[in-house]
Amino acid sequence: MYLNNVELIGFLGGDAETSRTTAGVTRTHLSLATKTRWRKDDEWKERTEWHDVVAWAKLGDYAAAFKKGSHLRIEGEIRSHEFQNKDGNKQIAYEIVAGSILTLRSGQRFTETPDPEPFIA
Repeated sequence: MYLNNVELIGFLGGDAETSRTTAGVTRTHLSLATKTRWRKDDEWKERTEWHDVVAWAKLGDYAAAFKKGSHLRIEGEIRSHEFQNKDGNKQIAYEIVAGSILTLRSGQRFTETPDPEPFIA
C-alpha cells in the first residue's frame, strides 16, 4: 500500500501565476504560506513555511483567479524533480500538485474529478 497525500491550509503570498503548455493545457502556480507556532521559554515562537503548489487543466483555470492573501485549503500530492542550478549542480525541488482547492472565505470548492450527475426527478 502507498499513500502520497498532503493537506494544507494557508494564505497566498502573491497572485496566481498562469501559463499554458504547448498543448494548450493551463498550469497555475500558487505560493502558499503556512505557519507553525510553539512556546519556548515562556515565549511564543513562529515559523512560516512556503509551499509551491501547481494546479493543472480545469483546476488550473479555477486557481488562476486567486489573488495575494486568498485563504485556501489545498489537497494534493508531493512531487519532486531534479534540475541543474546555475552552478551546474543537481538540485531537487518539491511541489504540491493540487487535486482539490477549497476557498475558505467563500466556501466554493472545485475538484479535478467531477461530481456525479445530480439526480433529477
